Amino acid sequence: MKRRSCQQCGEALQGRIDKKYCSDQCRFLFNNQKKRQSEITIANVNQILRRNRSILKSFNPVGKTTIRKSLLLGQQFSLDFYTHIYRTKQGMVYYFCYEYGYAFAADEKVVLVTWQPYMNHPINQVMFQERFGNH
Repeated sequence: MKRRSCQQCGEALQGRIDKKYCSDQCRFLFNNQKKRQSEITIANVNQILRRNRSILKSFNPVGKTTIRKSLLLGQQFSLDFYTHIYRTKQGMVYYFCYEYGYAFAADEKVVLVTWQPYMNHPINQVMFQERFGNH
């Protein structure tokens, strides 16, 4: 017969065949460690988003400006992380980190903007829902 052991401490298990832990303490420790791993992922993503926001804010003190993409990337800006997207009527896509956004322009340039009240206009929300669906 195969020896069964606790998933947390490795101690031999006795009793029910479906038993996974030798004690309540080991069960709590195992589940808390598993939960902590997912919380670490969330914390890491939030850290990247905060860094992106800070970088955008530092390069855009007046509300709209254009810079070279290399300047953003040189500050460890991550293009893979953003909080939401805004599409203009002309089809330009702005990626936002909270209230600071950016869009790619010609010649490796990036347009930086600050979120504006008109961006909440219902027509823009409808356009967003049509393109991405209701989530």
